[in-house]
Amino acid sequence: MTSLTNNHRIASIDIFRALTMFFMIFVNDLWTLHDIPEWLGHTLAEEDGMGFADLIFPAFLFIVGLSVPNAIEARRKKGENDKAILIHILQRAFALIVMGFFAVNLENINRELLPVSKYIWQLLMVFAFFLIWNNYEDGKAMGKIPKKYMISAGVVILILLAFLYKGGTTQNPGWMQTHWWGILGLIGWAYLLNALVYLFLGNRFIVIILIWLLFNLLNVMEFASWAGELKGIRLMISASSHSLVMSGILATMIYKRSVNGFSPFLFPALLVLLAAVVLIYGFAVRPYWGISKIRATPSWTTICTGISYGSIAILYLIADVYKKTGWATILSPAGRSTLTCYLVPYYYYALITMASLSLPQSLRGGAIGIVKSLLFALLIVFITGALERRKIRLKI
Repeated sequence: MTSLTNNHRIASIDIFRALTMFFMIFVNDLWTLHDIPEWLGHTLAEEDGMGFADLIFPAFLFIVGLSVPNAIEARRKKGENDKAILIHILQRAFALIVMGFFAVNLENINRELLPVSKYIWQLLMVFAFFLIWNNYEDGKAMGKIPKKYMISAGVVILILLAFLYKGGTTQNPGWMQTHWWGILGLIGWAYLLNALVYLFLGNRFIVIILIWLLFNLLNVMEFASWAGELKGIRLMISASSHSLVMSGILATMIYKRSVNGFSPFLFPALLVLLAAVVLIYGFAVRPYWGISKIRATPSWTTICTGISYGSIAILYLIADVYKKTGWATILSPAGRSTLTCYLVPYYYYALITMASLSLPQSLRGGAIGIVKSLLFALLIVFITGALERRKIRLKI
């Protein structure tokens, strides 16, 4: 598992990313099941609580933050100046926001008004993403077609899909709009702001801590009556997402300051301490606004932050201190080609629906159903690995 044991990488980050992506595929498949424990799924907006599924997206935002300092420093070591890195950040955020925008509108498509099948629209959408953002290592596709032609084809397809799109109701049809930004869009906006903060202020540890605290304060102000006219102020998206990404950045900055010349146990110990602090805070503010992923309450934000801090501390001990990484090899494609792994199910669901295929109810309920969804997530990881070997891998 070279990508997880490379001396220039923190193995636990890649493993945490792979595990999170695996479980994201798993929980996204729970809708196909019946008679499963409530604690596995999402809680409703009005409920005070959270299920296992409510932990996955914040963990992914946290991982985005973990990777930001290393990615920016790696580019600087290659000789890129801040202007070049800024352009890369803008391009990466733009790609995520565009993909999120199209994916959200897929959810709100009007099948009756659409001149083509919704599933054809879905397949073409993902196909266009791969054409535009595939990692063309030699500048060509299949060793023959220049990269620019593939990208141009993808852009044309997205424009065509936007032209064909029909949303709204039959009586009041509408075009594509930001119902919400979608998973990828939320990641894009949170990555954009936090990467810019680190690019220009990353060498100021105390400032980063203050900005992290500010994001948490803004999350509180989205709900607090005392915020007055500032209540509900947003930096494009909820401050909850920005806080989760900045929490990851903070973890990596602590790592950089605690590993050289110190005990290897100092870093995980500091993370456990930080986890305890944010968990105590999260449960302390629970009585005010409850725990809710849908509403992105401060309690949910910080409880998920604390769980992520604790998780990376444990994985760091296993993978980086004790060098036990072989157990995660099977999931490594999800850590290397995460975006590819996320998009593959779009193809799977569209194709099986068009083919009118489905498993018997007996295989989609209870414990058997849970095993089915776990195996499905593993299948998606295997498919991602197979696509990697054929030079099909999204990279933004």
